[in-house]
Amino acid sequence: MTQGKVSVTNKSNNGSDVQPMASAPPSYDEATAEGGSPCHSGAYPGDSEMLTECSWDDKNIRRIFIRKVYTILMLQLSVTLAFVAVFIFCEPVKYYIQANPGWYWASYVVFFVTYLTLSCCRGPRRQFPWNLILLIIFTLSLSYMTAMLSSYYNTKSVIICLGITALVCLAITIFSFQTKIDITSYQGVLLVFCTVLLICGLFLAVILPFGYVPWLHAVYAALGAILFSMFLAFDTQMLMGEKQCTISPEEYIFATLSIYLDVVYIFSFFLQLFGTPERQ
Repeated sequence: MTQGKVSVTNKSNNGSDVQPMASAPPSYDEATAEGGSPCHSGAYPGDSEMLTECSWDDKNIRRIFIRKVYTILMLQLSVTLAFVAVFIFCEPVKYYIQANPGWYWASYVVFFVTYLTLSCCRGPRRQFPWNLILLIIFTLSLSYMTAMLSSYYNTKSVIICLGITALVCLAITIFSFQTKIDITSYQGVLLVFCTVLLICGLFLAVILPFGYVPWLHAVYAALGAILFSMFLAFDTQMLMGEKQCTISPEEYIFATLSIYLDVVYIFSFFLQLFGTPERQ
């Protein structure tokens, strides 16, 4: 009664029947020992969530990520521009904030705390809506500080510095997207510039009580503008991917924070370099 059944046997050398033995499937460690997991990039070993190479290499996901970052960035810059416009054109507001510098230091404390939270704490940075709430508070505090500093300069010079900042940032952004140079690989250069700027700032702070040195302040402002222009190119290329240093698409808050800070600092240093104090 063996009709309809198929029996598969192997013959050994001595003619006896030997049943085939199915080999055991390889373990996960054996399967991933040579090439690693095909779905994990390994670029973010500290992240508990898995980031797939196919997700980052997908053009649509990258395009959506970049669009989201620049949309939030434009909103931040619009808020900062509105603060600056009110503080330099509205005389009662200008006199009030200059007569009450305590608000500046309070804003600085809020700025510093929110910056450390968003930069160092991955949980609040990725958890909606707390990440957006912290980013809004950060934007308002930095906008107040920037606008208050702008109120001490001539209105025409502030407008000129705003225009210079816009042109420089636009040129750097276009260059970063078009160039084949991997700016993210020049981290050592950025470290050297940061060290030089820190030493120059400390030296300027030490000699300032003994007398103001205009040329040293100009050198400090020029170094700061160059350094943060380089940081802007660095952070812009981190958005693009396919570079030595890339940023996860889920870190849109941190990416926006970095570029926004670069732009504001570039404007601040240009204001120190080209701006005319109002008392003159």
